[in-house]
Amino acid sequence: MRSLTRKFNQITAKLLDLPQDVVLDLPRMTLIGNMQLYIENHRGVLHFSNELMRLALNKGSLEVRGKQLVIRAILTEEVFIEGVIEDVKFIP
Repeated sequence: MRSLTRKFNQITAKLLDLPQDVVLDLPRMTLIGNMQLYIENHRGVLHFSNELMRLALNKGSLEVRGKQLVIRAILTEEVFIEGVIEDVKFIP
């Protein structure tokens, strides 16, 4: 049933020319150099230290590794991270 709903949403997004990240509830990331990362559509912070941040996503999680990581702003579905970002990885 979920795959049918997902397929319907994909077709609807294409027909109505809507961004798929909004319709399919996918994360959107904006990386500025290796110093700033802005992530939308997360489901919460699972772990945070100055070298590792793990965010829950609708499906899986997102892992950000680096040095001197700092959360500059956090909202319900958005987070803004600064530091030396070395690696960003999706974990299914």
